[in-house]
Amino acid sequence: MKKMMRIILGLFVLCFTLSASAKDSIKIGALVAATGPASFLGDPELKTLELYVEKINAKGGVLGKKLELISYDTGANPKNATTFVKRLINQDEVVAIMGGSASGETMAILPFIKKAKIPLVSMAGSIKIVEPVKKYVFKTPATDRMACQKIFTYLKAKNKTNVALISGNGGFGKSMRGQCIEIAGDYGINIVADETYGPKDTDMTPQLTKIKSLDNVQAVVNPGFGQGPAIVTKNFKQLGMTQTLVQSHGVASKKFIELAGNASEGVIVASPPVVVASLLDDSNPIKQIALDYIKNYEDKYNAPVSTFGGYAYDALNLIVEAIKKANSSDPKAIRDALESTTSYVGLNGMFNMNKKDHLGLDIDSGIKMLEIKNGDWTLAK
Repeated sequence: MKKMMRIILGLFVLCFTLSASAKDSIKIGALVAATGPASFLGDPELKTLELYVEKINAKGGVLGKKLELISYDTGANPKNATTFVKRLINQDEVVAIMGGSASGETMAILPFIKKAKIPLVSMAGSIKIVEPVKKYVFKTPATDRMACQKIFTYLKAKNKTNVALISGNGGFGKSMRGQCIEIAGDYGINIVADETYGPKDTDMTPQLTKIKSLDNVQAVVNPGFGQGPAIVTKNFKQLGMTQTLVQSHGVASKKFIELAGNASEGVIVASPPVVVASLLDDSNPIKQIALDYIKNYEDKYNAPVSTFGGYAYDALNLIVEAIKKANSSDPKAIRDALESTTSYVGLNGMFNMNKKDHLGLDIDSGIKMLEIKNGDWTLAK
């Protein structure tokens, strides 16, 4: 009998210890495309999250508790994303979620976020993620509409107003294409050709040949991410096309330059400022934050940073700051604090959110126009 009582007491102590341990941590979830066709997005995002959760915990955590990161690799597959978001909500009991890496998977999980009332900070580009505003949904990258605005402003200043589009037909490419077409007239831009390609296409020569046959094309804009834009860039140069080729923030990483090779020379890219941190003015508040991030990331992983890791950095820190501001890890309190974010300086710019804007990113601080020269980034002139 005494032996049985000792066993029962031991089990009770173990359960109590485990329960207390669980309460000593704040669980946050992450859905990232760490492998698969969008791994160039998710891999640096996951590495960034792991690096900075470790750093936060080394400094004492948040509200005196350790931050516990629970991540799942979606492979950018919307079905995987829905499976894992349910696991994060129902089994892991996280208080906030970061992800997905891509627009399609993010859109797929939004109904589950709405039902569970768990704050989500997406790391994907589509404007549809936050417009119309969804109570528990936020994001860190500039929207595809903002990229179109910045690109068209640049082209108009160069007197290049006749523009051809060649867009990926995935979630991001399709969304940005629609945004560019919708606002083109506001910037005096004429869309004179509109071509698309699929995620498995390996040759965009037919579409580019159609564009080349037109006499009035002054610039070609390519909304898309993954290998598609690199193939477009190679085919563009193989065809001897001389118009200005502009890529979106969906390719703002050294991986794109590696994939496109010498064909990337002279390509214009709309990008967050982190990849050109050293070229920013000393007065720019983003500069030191970005330089610190670059050093920490490269020291840890011996690899160049990308803008995508920056999306994760901002997602994590926005959530951490919201927990501190709310003095609570309650999901609703975190949501309310996120919505009242003001003057947060991140790797993607200055954020000021409110009830009508769950991105709150200033376009001028959030997007820079870059030109690839000698295999590296420069500020476009």
